[in-house]
Amino acid sequence: MAKPFAWPVRIYWEDTDAGGIVYYANYMKFMERARTEWLRAAGIEQLPLKEQHGLMFVVVDIEAHYRRPARYGDELLVTCEIAQRTRASFTFQQQVFRGGLEGELLVEGKVRVACLDAVSLRPTALPKEFAWE
Repeated sequence: MAKPFAWPVRIYWEDTDAGGIVYYANYMKFMERARTEWLRAAGIEQLPLKEQHGLMFVVVDIEAHYRRPARYGDELLVTCEIAQRTRASFTFQQQVFRGGLEGELLVEGKVRVACLDAVSLRPTALPKEFAWE
């Protein structure tokens, strides 16, 4: 089985709460960065996608399970892979590890992202070139 796309994240002071633990909502930011970098690796930039093709991606559903905390200074790896694809959306399986893919699982989640018409904000079919699996 192929390895999922992975993006490194280092934890800075601004990512933590007063106890030095990563604030729970910041994991969503880390997952967003990994999805954006996954798109870039596939040759898709979101601003040109909107400006030139009239399409945009929006998160419509998210589920997260927190297993262990990350702390200031930790080096994490955030993964991203497609779990499901429909006509107008992708569901991504994402995980956050400390110590690489074989390390400690901190957070896992699913994120459903819909493709919208940038003007009407209505769901629209994914372009054929987005047939990644």
